Amino acid sequence: MPSPTTRHSLGDQFQGILTAAQDGGEWAVAILYRWLHPAVVGYLRARAGDDAEDLASETWLAVARALPGFSGDETAFRSWVFTIAHRRLVDHHRASSRRLKTRSLAADEGDGSDRSESLAELAGPDDPAGEVVAALAGDEAVRRIVSLLPPDQAEIVLLRVVAGLPVDEVAAVTGRKTGTVRVLQHRALRRLADRLERPAAEV
Repeated sequence: MPSPTTRHSLGDQFQGILTAAQDGGEWAVAILYRWLHPAVVGYLRARAGDDAEDLASETWLAVARALPGFSGDETAFRSWVFTIAHRRLVDHHRASSRRLKTRSLAADEGDGSDRSESLAELAGPDDPAGEVVAALAGDEAVRRIVSLLPPDQAEIVLLRVVAGLPVDEVAAVTGRKTGTVRVLQHRALRRLADRLERPAAEV
């Protein structure tokens, strides 16, 4: 069984497959679906649990509707699909948050205080990306990433490891600056490296 971190590429065949898919070729659409669907579901499952399949279906419906207007190479297509998945995920979390807030207000008319966090992010000179990604390679990668990292850091690493996107594409997907993505990745990988070096009982 392929690992969730497998970065399969369609290579030189991509453009022909894309063109055929845009012209309505069901076989080509099926290839694009089989190529990216496992990674899309893996990314969504890590952030939305049991709702991942529904969100993935919504993602692919949106991809199908907008496919004729897409223009770009394989990397751009992968980024585009994960941008759509990310937007569905954001909408899902917003809807869930509204439902929770409504239930909370109904149960307790509390003070309604709004809390926000602000972190000054500074990247260090070293980057343990290679070691950490190698340690996480395998079927348990997604579970370990999500269990060991805060949500914002987990999202960055999932897009880098599961989706196989470069930093600039992750920035485009999440709406963050490239420097912010690098900082979050750096902090996440340092945290993972630290946790993975500890005995299991200490993590």
